[in-house]
Amino acid sequence: MSSIDIHARHTMDRQTAQQAADDLSRDLADKFGIDYGWDGDTIHFERPGVQGQIDVTDDEIHVQAHLGFMLALLKAPIENEVSRQYSVRVVGRI
Repeated sequence: MSSIDIHARHTMDRQTAQQAADDLSRDLADKFGIDYGWDGDTIHFERPGVQGQIDVTDDEIHVQAHLGFMLALLKAPIENEVSRQYSVRVVGRI
């Protein structure tokens, strides 16, 4: 199993950061068939072989995902999409 664990700092206000997270989730849903929904300041997403969450704070977005064997190839495109959507330097990857 492959994992994604990205911490990206941002300078947006919380509402704008949440909108960016929603835009990111919508884009991932369109590209990879991922279902998602909000629970407070966290977006939970899943599809067969993928599950994870996006947490939005005042100064950071944290994306965590677990990819099954067949979907491990999605790791780089998802990481690239997070970087592109937030136009920020990703400060941590595992």
